[in-house]
Amino acid sequence: MPVDYQQIHHKIKEIGAGARQRRQTLDGRRKKARELLNQYAADLDSLRLKVDAAKLADPNLRCALPVNEPLDSHHPAPESVAEATLIAADGSQVNPDRHAAVLYSLINIGAIVWRTGLGSSPQVFTYVDLAYGDELYTDTGMISEDLVALGRDLSERKKILELALRYPEPVITLTDGPIELWGAEGSSQEAYRRNREIHLSILSQLQSRNVTVAGYVDKPAADLVVRLLEISRIPDNEMKDVRRTHGLRNVTDRWLFGEEGNPLLQKGERSAIFVIQSSSRNHYEGDREIRFFYLNVGNNKHPWIARVEIPAWVAENRLYVNTLHSSLLQQCAILELKPYPYVLARAHEIAVVKFDDKKQVELLLQLELGNNGEEIGVASPKQTIKGLQGRTRM
Repeated sequence: MPVDYQQIHHKIKEIGAGARQRRQTLDGRRKKARELLNQYAADLDSLRLKVDAAKLADPNLRCALPVNEPLDSHHPAPESVAEATLIAADGSQVNPDRHAAVLYSLINIGAIVWRTGLGSSPQVFTYVDLAYGDELYTDTGMISEDLVALGRDLSERKKILELALRYPEPVITLTDGPIELWGAEGSSQEAYRRNREIHLSILSQLQSRNVTVAGYVDKPAADLVVRLLEISRIPDNEMKDVRRTHGLRNVTDRWLFGEEGNPLLQKGERSAIFVIQSSSRNHYEGDREIRFFYLNVGNNKHPWIARVEIPAWVAENRLYVNTLHSSLLQQCAILELKPYPYVLARAHEIAVVKFDDKKQVELLLQLELGNNGEEIGVASPKQTIKGLQGRTRM
């Protein structure tokens, strides 16, 4: 049965009726956020003490932590970089599907290397990991989608390291999303721990080669700085309730730094650099501590705010920061109407596994298994019916 649009229409009318009140509430919270940003802009010591107190009440606290720049800092675009090697990697995956005729998983990594300023064309690299049979199982059962995704993220980092070792300085590496590996819950924790240790080793090797490592988060929904401002308002004797205190709910950092028509960050400017306070901070320590800044890759009338994550060894080297800042602006200018780093866009195009690719892999597997006398399953009726409906994407 198709969607009952009559029911949806009724709900949409209810939503519309509350729009004005929601906007008034949000406007009030946004105004307060700006006031707090101005109030605490230079009071960094006080904010650090507040965060320390909040961590005691909530060990999983996630917010921004100021380093040494005022909260309202805005640094203009540095001079353009004459030469640099940009390396970007992205990945996609096919998860084991019990409804398919053959059970397998696939990770496809696309990478691009562009030596800017030399007049050379970008180079394309790929890496494929096809898992079958016992490779699909852990001690506790079949690998989950989370574990496949974890393997994909780690494969991106491994490919970046492999390529970064081939080129002279300066080298900038980019991945889409946060630097930190995100782990799964429950039985996957041990696998996450092992992969995190490999990731930390990769970061150390990149540092030893003076590589500028960055994670690029497009259209960030986080409230890291806003959360810091919320914490600033909590009296010390009420800090035990920090987890439930959200006086600036729905105010995002993206709005705070990029208000339409009135951005705190003008075209090409970056914010102060902050530490990411989170439960994983104990693992990413010292030179590998994860920090970030916001960057307006749009313009003054239509700002577009991205979050750029960097390890501490990059954050504490102004040349590295300026080179990254300038390079990102150059990359986003290539796709000016939809500002996003060109090398990351190309890496994604290379990495994506289309539906036809998936079916071709399945067919090749079935043919090879059949030719070697292995038993081949059949697709479930559910899968067959879906196939009859026609699909072009994963």
